[in-house]
Amino acid sequence: MTEPSYSSVDPEIVRTLPKVVLHDHLDGGLRPRTIVELAAETGYDGLPTTDPGELEKWFFDAANSGDLPTYLTTFDHTTAVMQTRDALVRVTREAVEDLAADGVCYAELRYAPEQHLAGGLTLQEVVEATVQGAKEGERAAAEAGHRIHARLLLCAMRHADRALEIAQLLVDNYGEHSPGEGYVVGFDIAGAEDGFPPSNHVAAFDLLRSSLIPVTVHAGEAAGVESVADGLRQGAVRIGHGVRIYEDIEAEMSGLELGKVARFVRDRRIPLEICPTSNTQTGVCDSVEDHPFNLLYELGFTCTVNTDNRLVSGCTMSGEMVKLAEAFDLEYWQLLELTTNALENAFCDQPLRESLEREVIYPGYAELGDAMDLAVDEGSAAAAASGIDALHGEHVHSHGVGAEEVELSMENLRAELEQLGLSFDDGDGDADGDAGSDGGADAGR
Repeated sequence: MTEPSYSSVDPEIVRTLPKVVLHDHLDGGLRPRTIVELAAETGYDGLPTTDPGELEKWFFDAANSGDLPTYLTTFDHTTAVMQTRDALVRVTREAVEDLAADGVCYAELRYAPEQHLAGGLTLQEVVEATVQGAKEGERAAAEAGHRIHARLLLCAMRHADRALEIAQLLVDNYGEHSPGEGYVVGFDIAGAEDGFPPSNHVAAFDLLRSSLIPVTVHAGEAAGVESVADGLRQGAVRIGHGVRIYEDIEAEMSGLELGKVARFVRDRRIPLEICPTSNTQTGVCDSVEDHPFNLLYELGFTCTVNTDNRLVSGCTMSGEMVKLAEAFDLEYWQLLELTTNALENAFCDQPLRESLEREVIYPGYAELGDAMDLAVDEGSAAAAASGIDALHGEHVHSHGVGAEEVELSMENLRAELEQLGLSFDDGDGDADGDAGSDGGADAGR
């Protein structure tokens, strides 16, 4: 590992760090060459160009429209080539491989089964194809030396009337002993948000709630606070995007005052699936530097970082983290916090969550601390704590940060470690301790 820069995060180091993505659309992350090849195989002649490089640029340029409806038109081309079993297997497999190559160790890929029926597939066949692709992607990544666990979210299109049908499809494929084999883990509604509230699909949400299946909804992207509130009323335990929650925050003489919805989201620790680049393309903000992320983060909201659509937004998980770090002067320990926020709110089972924390995520950051020239006793809980200590302890202090700021950073880190059952105090830290239920979003506030 190369020597890190202590004044800012190093993009190459960020690329090697373990990451978790909760919001990544399967039909928004295809490889351009795959689109061209699948179009040729299926006879689709609607592509704006068949040159992969030019096509990649076209998607990015077309997505920079400044509004969500126009942004969504780019998906006409990707879904057009995802209408056969082989295409769905390939696209899913490649998505998992690409995410793993970018350091992602856990990914939730979402898609709308109802958009892949034009070639004669049934809804069930669509699900089974993506499950097969996820399994193949995990195996291919492992052969390349990467550990990744992929899971699938089924979306209903909010402007259509098939949400109850998709919810039943999810119920039928939920759990490791179902045809979904444990890969299908949650529900979402997607598509044009403004004018199509979650409450249009009450029957679907009722079924999922009674079946104890977790739900996230797109809200607070193209529409405002009421969209978020409506999603919460339908049982959403995460909010896709959700960044317009800032509209429920007022500046008073005494400071910032949170409205009822914003306070609920913050205090109940409802995770926001923030997608920085995508939010600039759909008109939430003009640039990442203007993004409300920092306001929400500093106010104690549970923030996670996501890609949304890797092709359409021309982004990666590593790139999104670097953009936020550079815009808001984030440190490595804060990237760890955002990563553990995501994992703690993933729709996977607890044993997998704990395994990834202890075997992948935390060791990855401890290795970074070790690279900062801090002596560690490899393999112990105290060693991991000492390695992370270097991320914002001794080295930051040696570059002129005041003692009060260092003390605050150490306090934040200690909170992070305690959630993982680790301690600074001695070499006997309990590496098998309870990971806790509160997440890391209150650290650093």
